[in-house]
Amino acid sequence: MTLPIRNVAIIAHVDHGKTTLVDALLKQSGVFREGEEVPDCIMDSNDLERERGITILSKNTAVRYGETLINIVDTPGHADFGGEVERVLGMVDGCILIVDANEGPMPQTRFVLKKALEKGLRPIVVVNKIDRPRADPHSAVDKVLDLFLELGADDDQCDFPYLFASGLGGFARETLESDNADMRPLFEAILRHVPPPVGDPEKPLQLQVTTLDYSEYLGRIVIGKIHNGSIRVGQQAALITESGAVVKGKVTKLMGFEGLNRIDIESATAGNLVAVAGFSDANIGETITCPDNPQALPLIKVDEPTLQMTFSVNDSPFAGQEGNFVTSRQVRDRLMRELETNVALRVEETDSPDKFAVSGRGELHLGILIETMRREGYEFQVSQPQVIYREVGGQPCEPYECLVLDVPEEAVGGCIERLGQRRGEMQDMQVAGNGRSQLEFVIPARGLIGFRGEFMRLTRGEGIMNHSFLDYRPLSGDIETRRNGVLISFEEGVATFYALKNAEDRGSFFITPGTKVYKGMIVGEHNRPQDLELNVCKTKQLTNHRAASGDELVQLQSPVEMSLERALEYIGPDELLEVTPESIRLRKLPAKKLAKR
Repeated sequence: MTLPIRNVAIIAHVDHGKTTLVDALLKQSGVFREGEEVPDCIMDSNDLERERGITILSKNTAVRYGETLINIVDTPGHADFGGEVERVLGMVDGCILIVDANEGPMPQTRFVLKKALEKGLRPIVVVNKIDRPRADPHSAVDKVLDLFLELGADDDQCDFPYLFASGLGGFARETLESDNADMRPLFEAILRHVPPPVGDPEKPLQLQVTTLDYSEYLGRIVIGKIHNGSIRVGQQAALITESGAVVKGKVTKLMGFEGLNRIDIESATAGNLVAVAGFSDANIGETITCPDNPQALPLIKVDEPTLQMTFSVNDSPFAGQEGNFVTSRQVRDRLMRELETNVALRVEETDSPDKFAVSGRGELHLGILIETMRREGYEFQVSQPQVIYREVGGQPCEPYECLVLDVPEEAVGGCIERLGQRRGEMQDMQVAGNGRSQLEFVIPARGLIGFRGEFMRLTRGEGIMNHSFLDYRPLSGDIETRRNGVLISFEEGVATFYALKNAEDRGSFFITPGTKVYKGMIVGEHNRPQDLELNVCKTKQLTNHRAASGDELVQLQSPVEMSLERALEYIGPDELLEVTPESIRLRKLPAKKLAKR
């Protein structure tokens, strides 16, 4: 591990091609043997990442280019996973900012770039997807420069190097006129513009924990960058905890990175990214150091959560029928375990032993946690997400978001009207030549709760919506979030075709015939603002008379499919979402519980 080193992070807005570009770098660097089957999005190993096509967890890999070892960290693009971005930027000495040649900078581009500039990094800008129709690479570069200036970048940062590339095509070019067909220009740009790591191998050891992993054989594994000193297998070291306590330990195993694999190494020096076993109580942000001269590095600070929801034990009539982990102790232990690796999450106990206040960056951040837990066999219920208010300068404030919509022109008026009712203020509007418009708003975070479903209806499913946290501002007034009432089952049983068909004119259903229901369970949306209780288990009275229309094929309207994200946005303040490994059910809060809220 004595090669020259470059540590670089890949940052971008969600879906601008970070992971695909890393794939191209890995393939060209010779990580894979000839003829080896290589999947797409190699770095997205998590099932949820592959299903959703987004990066959730930051991951690092290492490639060799010539005589240089390049450590590459792939980061999430969604602002809800900003905690991952913030801690990873402390591991690297440079970054590559990827921008879509067609879309240009987007809300999360602003978010990740702001974090990089605050760390003093000088990004290399890669304008990606230049081979797509309607791509405008030069315009994208101009917009990126405007964003640098807007975020207060210094002169050196504003004089950024830029390249044109296609991650899918596997090439990078210094000019659009070039016909280069590989990623060599990007490798060369990394060597030229990313400085080697700063650190003194002769100083006492300082390694900051930025990621945690677990092995059944080794226990907890900490991953981080050696800021100073050197580390070797078998040496005595000390962990400085968040509270300042010094806990002595021993390095039982030391690993470096080579391609997608971890390789056993005997020692490493300042500047390297390594994985270390032997510190079972280490947490993110803490420092592994020399026991004779313990010196802590500054703790990693991440932005505070902006959204909170209540996780509680499932107490519906179907409780305990589908999950493996259903008790409050099991749910609590799982949430506390999540805190060890999810730095942007907060979990607080409430006055009830069965309820926990869980705070995160946004609906997606909390939704991924809920989906992960249900796949692990947990059964629980959650409340409607609520924004977290803060006092700034003695004044009550709420979180605001920067919202960008890409919509068909015919939907522009409806979107502006609805966001106006939700206290959104339009900042910019651009009309593209393809029948679409891009709208930019600043809006309170609570104005976005429940808006996505309405947005999909307004744009008939053709709209694209992106938002990221902006800052805390003084409270705005009341927000009108108009939603129709719900259809509620008033008895337990099995929904029948006959009952659903007869009630079709009352609204749209979330269930199909054969679905088990219980009293208080929400089965659909009413056509009117009021809630309506229905008997969806009613069966047809059988007679010996044959109906004249008996041979006609009768069909039900297609039910509204309630995914986890859609259900989280849909539920109201007096409603709960029941989550099990097999089902997602909406229900009304029992009357006695509603009175307490």
